[in-house]
This record gives sequence, structure tokens and C-alpha cells, in this order.
Amino acid sequence: MSQNNFFRGSIYHCIEENGSLKPIYFDDGLMVVDNKSGKIIDVGNFSDLRSSWDISNNLIHFRDRLIMPGFVDTHVHYPQYKVIASYGTSLLEWLNKYTFVEEQRFSDEAYADQIANLFLDELIKNGTTSVMTFCTSFKQSVEAFFNAAENRNLRMVAGKVMMDRHAPDELCDNPDNSYSDSKELIEKWHNKGRLRYAVTPRFAPTSSSSQLKQAARLLNEYPSDDQTKGVLLQTHLNENDEEIAWVNDLFPDSNSYFGVYEDHGITGNRSVFGHCIHNTEEEYQRMAKTGSKVSLCPTSNLFLGSGLFELEKLESYGIDVSLASDVGGGDSFSMFKVMNEAYKICRLNDFNLDPIKAFYLTTLGAAKVLDMNDSIGNFEVNKEADFIVIDLNATEIISQKNKIAMGVNDILFNLMTLGDDRLIDEVFILGQRAYKK
Repeated sequence: MSQNNFFRGSIYHCIEENGSLKPIYFDDGLMVVDNKSGKIIDVGNFSDLRSSWDISNNLIHFRDRLIMPGFVDTHVHYPQYKVIASYGTSLLEWLNKYTFVEEQRFSDEAYADQIANLFLDELIKNGTTSVMTFCTSFKQSVEAFFNAAENRNLRMVAGKVMMDRHAPDELCDNPDNSYSDSKELIEKWHNKGRLRYAVTPRFAPTSSSSQLKQAARLLNEYPSDDQTKGVLLQTHLNENDEEIAWVNDLFPDSNSYFGVYEDHGITGNRSVFGHCIHNTEEEYQRMAKTGSKVSLCPTSNLFLGSGLFELEKLESYGIDVSLASDVGGGDSFSMFKVMNEAYKICRLNDFNLDPIKAFYLTTLGAAKVLDMNDSIGNFEVNKEADFIVIDLNATEIISQKNKIAMGVNDILFNLMTLGDDRLIDEVFILGQRAYKK
């Protein structure tokens, strides 16, 4: 068997040069993947590369297909797999009526295993190959997720929810066991294979000051260095007006919602804040100064009526941003749907989200937010070959639109506004087929 696999078809990815995005498109391209490591060793025009490689074996030709990096979803809740598209009136009501009820079921290890596998299968079917996910306050929910991800050889981030108040007693931990349970999970799973841990205080209302300090302790105990990547941190910020008022009451000594997190030492370039749709100017400034990252969740914000994010404001401050599904508040696993709703929100804010930027925010930009852009997000040499194969004729309307497309920008726009899981023809993880429609 050849030590390399060869993939031919139209190829699209994006690189960053001097702070600017540069789309790369090969109408008839070739990608070469090392069969043993699953890493990319060459990519370019087929006509330019065919003489450099013996492609007589292990060539897969994807006709009428577009090869792209797999999607990266930076804010999602795997225990909310069954909560998706549940009727509710507001974030806090929705949490109490659906989410907390469902999460109590994850004390059952067998149930957690079942949902973890269903969740990952649904992600792959939708072309999402990496996520950062909240688990529940039960250790076994984290074990279930990491086991399922490891079995599929996926690059994933997850963490145990830290939550010691304002939730059902069955779901509440305390600052000490929240710390010790999280530490045990970090020691077992962090940087094991393609896995990484995220310290996970749910959000300020459900974490006491003591617990937030323990989250900071964990973040500081596992920093990044030249050899290893440190743990990440994920939580929620400024999603809902009622939530923000609650935070102000609970933490009167802090000057803002973001200030609560900053006062407790859990901001910085390894911290990823979901939503951020009601930030003050000072919060934007502090996020930029601390290097904190943002996950924008358009489908969730619209479904729950939380508000509209300000992408242009975040970009003006130089804050690293990504798009995310936020399932189950978000009502779709498809990142095409997420980009579609993001485009509409931007238009309501008199801002244009062009397709190059949209796909960047769901691939390389998202990988950057998760500190994974050295491994995934595009097709640069030595990166891991997690990619999707898109059927450009998956639906009649997309097929017709692509026939009159004037270039790759038009094709991408057609996909992000009209696409869904039907576009995903195949998915490859480290160069090995993981899904075929």
C-alpha cells in the first residue's frame, strides 16, 4: 500500500497573511495526505502536482465536489442533543424548563454514552469535525464524551460544568469537589491524543465567587508552554438582558458582567466567551486588552430572542471571533445554517458578512479561537487532514445557482445561504473516511 493518499477535486481553503485573509481555490486540485500520520504533505493544482507524485494508487477523484476543511464549532452543549428546538420564551425559563431537567439524566453513564455517540454522529453528518463542548456537572458525562471522541480519533475540547448554585440540587457541586473532579479529568484526558480540556464554569449566576476562583486556579495550574498546550476555559457572557441584570445583583462589587470574570482571574487568551451580544464599550475594550476570545451564536440568539451580535464592533477591537451552533439553544447542527443566520444578523446591523469571512469564522478562525490553528482549519502543509466533501449539486436550486456562479465567492455564498446537511457527501478524519452519505 502506498504511504500516501491522494484526493482530487475542486479544493478551497483560506490562509492568513499579514493579518489579511487570502482565499485559495483550485478548480481541479490535488491534496496529498500521509497515510500514517494523517497530515497534509502537498496541495495545489492537479496539473502542477501530478508529475511530482505516483498517483496510480490511492487516488480518489471527487467529481462535481468541493473539498474544504471540516467545520469547527466553538460553543455547543452535547447534553442538549434532545433539547434542540424546544419551545420557550426566554433563556432563563428555557434553562429551567428543559436544560436542567435533561442534564440530570447524565448521572447515568449509559445514557451519557448513548447521547455522546448520537451527538458526534450528528456533527460528522453535518461536516463538523471539531468542537468545544460543555458537558454536565457529572464527571461521567465528560468521560462519555472523551471516550466517544477518542474512539473516532477526533480533535475535540470538552469540560465538566462547574455549577454550585441556582440550579437543581442534583446538578450542583461545590467549589472543592468541582476543582478536584475537574483536575482529575484534566490529568486523564487533557492533551491525550487529539483531546483537550476546557475549564467550564457554566456562567456567573450559577457559580459562586469561591467556585470562580477555583476555575482560575485550574487555568493557572495548566498553562501553555513550548511543549504542551494549556487548558482552555469556556463560559457564557452577556447573552440575555435578564441574565445581565441578575449578574449585576449577584456581583455588586464588579463593574460589569465581563468584570466579574476578570475580577476572578478567568479572562485571557485561553478563555472563550459565548454570545457577547450585549457588551458595553468598556467590556469590548477589556476583552481586547486581555486577549479574550468570542464565540458568536446566531441561531441560538434568534431562537431564544436574546439579541443581535455586533461582529463589526468585535472586529474593530481586534478580538478573535468564531461562529458556533450553540445546540441546543441553537436549532441546527449545520454550520451552513449558522452562517446563513449570521449573514442576516449582520445585514440588520448594516454590516456585510462576505462568504470568505463567514467560512473563515467556521474553519481557520474558529480553530484560532480554540488555539488549534497550528493543527486544523485549513490545508497548509503538516496540518491534520480533517476535511469535508461537498456535493455542489446536492439540491436542484444549489445546482442551478452554481451553474451561473461567477467564481468561488458566489459558490460559497450559495452554499452558506441555501445549504444544509444534504451538501455533505463525505467526511474524512486524518485522511480516513469517517462518513459517506
